[in-house]
Amino acid sequence: MIAASITLIRGVDLVASPWKNGGGVTREVAAFPEGASMDAFAWRVSVADVAQAGPFSRFPGVDRTLVLLDGAGMILDEGAHTHALMQPLDVARFAGESAIDARLVDGATRDFNLMVRRDAARGTLDVWRAGEARHVEADTALLYCAQGSIRIRVNDDAPVALERGDTLRIDLCNAHIATEGDGALLAIALRETQ
Repeated sequence: MIAASITLIRGVDLVASPWKNGGGVTREVAAFPEGASMDAFAWRVSVADVAQAGPFSRFPGVDRTLVLLDGAGMILDEGAHTHALMQPLDVARFAGESAIDARLVDGATRDFNLMVRRDAARGTLDVWRAGEARHVEADTALLYCAQGSIRIRVNDDAPVALERGDTLRIDLCNAHIATEGDGALLAIALRETQ
């Protein structure tokens, strides 16, 4: 197996930026290209604190995946279709150009967001529990600790400890990944298509 480039991103180091509409804040975990604007990313991963109900910003040409991390829940109305995120780790997938109106069930939520521009990249998001082992091939893999704490072993390297909110980024990933601990991960695999 080839050597992967591994970076630990601590959740406490993420910088909060307010939304333009004042309805919450976002913390970018990673994006490609790094530093890309909201109109130019191939993919973007972030954590958002949603303080009030309202419409989502539209992102034409972008596939979105949203995961509830904290809070009593959120209902996403998409015309005739509804996405109910009622339990932590519930997942909603929708097109960025869709008109989405969010309703909070009982107060603020924290959500994990994956956005992938269709003409530039492909991405998947899966929920892993501690104790899983998988082979992952991707240009970039992101392992976000969504619950508890987890130790991640990449190939035969020493384990890396993640606390809730931390992310392990693996670039040029062609690796066997094993997890231990009491938590849950959001595992994102990304491939650029251009």
